[in-house]
Amino acid sequence: MSTHYFRFTRYGAVKRQRSRLLERLLARADESAAVTDWRADAFRLIAPNMTSMPGVGAAALCAEIGAVEAASVFLATPVHYVAEMSSVRLPADGILSLRRTEADALAVDFNRVWSDAGIRLLAGRSADLYCVVDQSLEATTHDPEEVLDQRIENHLPSGTAGARLRQLMSEIEMWLFEHAVNRTRTANAAAVVNGLWLWGGGPALTSLPPVNGWTEGDDPFFRAFAARPESSGAAPGVMVTAAEPGSAEWRDVESSWLERSLADLSSRRIARLELSAGGRCFSVGARWNWRRWRRQRPWWEHFA
Repeated sequence: MSTHYFRFTRYGAVKRQRSRLLERLLARADESAAVTDWRADAFRLIAPNMTSMPGVGAAALCAEIGAVEAASVFLATPVHYVAEMSSVRLPADGILSLRRTEADALAVDFNRVWSDAGIRLLAGRSADLYCVVDQSLEATTHDPEEVLDQRIENHLPSGTAGARLRQLMSEIEMWLFEHAVNRTRTANAAAVVNGLWLWGGGPALTSLPPVNGWTEGDDPFFRAFAARPESSGAAPGVMVTAAEPGSAEWRDVESSWLERSLADLSSRRIARLELSAGGRCFSVGARWNWRRWRRQRPWWEHFA
């Protein structure tokens, strides 16, 4: 029997709100485990045996644009850093969304400036940005969601090509200073883009690997694969949301996704529901509702 994997990314909200259903599930979970790479854990649930997980950026680009001539692909997430006395921090609201016109304008100008460097910036239909490189670059990078409200120095690219990526990120910051896109954003009282966070690198793809399940939600990697059908039956699946637990958006997520998976669990169409945030994952089995004696507590305490 299969598993549904539910990941919520904005678990560190400043103004946290209670969520009764989530807290009930966490309190009655069978077990919990530490998570080092949640995407890899989730991908294993829907991928056939021996299928290698592609890079986050490569999969997202392949789904949006198709095959491109490149050796490496990285996501280039627009961010707004805050300079402090002795460090630079990515604030809790530091990951920015671009309009399609803004993404296109940045890509065109980037490719003009770096025209002979073997590096290009591509804008997808969703206004996500991708940094494609003619050479193979291997580096350890970090999802910017993991860096929110932290100093960035310990999360910058490392490894064989780490220095080159760090240098490129610094050059991008200078390029963005007083960029036309930012002048317009300032006039519209929007936060300026003062950096592109390069992450999720891997070899470019000619096609996406096959999967045996469905995916749904906000994540650039899992958006690349098949969406959840109206009747998902016993198929394994992955759901990712940026909604903050307890918010109005979260209540929509509960009714659209979580309650459907609970119905599948109660009817034994699936074996488990896994709830993941931060560095922890809780496994909920079909008998979860038997543990009524377990005391519920604020959901964020489970992930502290």
